[in-house]
Amino acid sequence: MKIELDTISRDQYRIESYSNDTVVINGTGYSSSLIISPKKLVTGWQVSAFTDLAAQHIDTITELEPEIIILGTGKKVRFPDPQIIAGIFSRDIGFEVMDTGAACRCYNLLVSEDRRVAAGLIIGGESE
Repeated sequence: MKIELDTISRDQYRIESYSNDTVVINGTGYSSSLIISPKKLVTGWQVSAFTDLAAQHIDTITELEPEIIILGTGKKVRFPDPQIIAGIFSRDIGFEVMDTGAACRCYNLLVSEDRRVAAGLIIGGESE
């Protein structure tokens, strides 16, 4: 799905389109999981499927100091271990879980509102 949202500054990372196995960010396609924030793109995030997700993967996101984290869990919504969620909330960071397509749309919306958002997007891996 192509996303049309011109309110995001050109010097920020924005998601232009996505499918089940690719996300296009600022003109470049990515087919493996990644972390995106307005000012930083972390490729090679070591989460190829939802079942790989562990606290250290979320720690990589929190290092970007977001006010809210969006987790895109693949084709289906799946919730991480409650201890992982508690660790995020203990840092006073908001947290939302959704399928990766919804996470892409939500990320762009929050960036357009100048929010300090970071999204961990599971791409290409089966969410089962």
